Amino acid sequence: MKLDDVKKLHQKKYRSQFGFYLVEGEHLIQELQRSPLMTQDITLYVTDAWQARGINLDEGFDVVSVTERQMALLSDTKTPQGVIARVPMPALGTNWEPVINEPCIYLHEVQDPGNLGTILRSLAWFGNFRLLLSPNSVDPFNSKAVRASMGAIFHLPIQSEVTLNQLKSKFDRVAYLDLNGKDITDNSFKGYPCYLFGNEARGVPKEALTEINAQAFTIRGSGNIESLNLASAVGICAYQLSSTAS
Repeated sequence: MKLDDVKKLHQKKYRSQFGFYLVEGEHLIQELQRSPLMTQDITLYVTDAWQARGINLDEGFDVVSVTERQMALLSDTKTPQGVIARVPMPALGTNWEPVINEPCIYLHEVQDPGNLGTILRSLAWFGNFRLLLSPNSVDPFNSKAVRASMGAIFHLPIQSEVTLNQLKSKFDRVAYLDLNGKDITDNSFKGYPCYLFGNEARGVPKEALTEINAQAFTIRGSGNIESLNLASAVGICAYQLSSTAS
């Protein structure tokens, strides 16, 4: 693959066209080495300065040496670390079925890649979750989302383009957050196969919640501020679900 095409992988349309995404930086590539993805065809682009440091990250990769100038063109950070991996895109189609004891976290039109990356990190930390993304959500393989995930994206099953109508057909029960719902510490919270979280600014349309017969729960707070950040809310719920499941 030409370097000009590798650079294009920072854009979603080219990630879809070529079937690869980029992973930049030592920590993320170390996480990549520890993941099941290492059975795939991964190419590592490194500078001479990086190689001179003697860090052993080349096991399992095809390695391509690039100049500092070429690395600056490939990177989307201000200070490139000198190492970038080109990783095959996983299949994110909607041809899937719910799995018993694998709660699904559904994000409706999430827009902030930092939020998405943090959510990925929380779900991977607690484990045994599947992430569902609605149409018009930020691409999880956006470079900012990948960096914010701190490698969690390599360990979490993800489905994209999942519509609200599909939720209704695949799940007999769905829970969501609302200020007037039951407390998430209620025993009934842990028994749902799917947990729905809305867009950072708009939430989820009320008519859609009615259509899928979603049940409301809440994270009790002091009342001093209006709401929690989306990533914080998902993280708290994931903790509650993992701690009550034992």
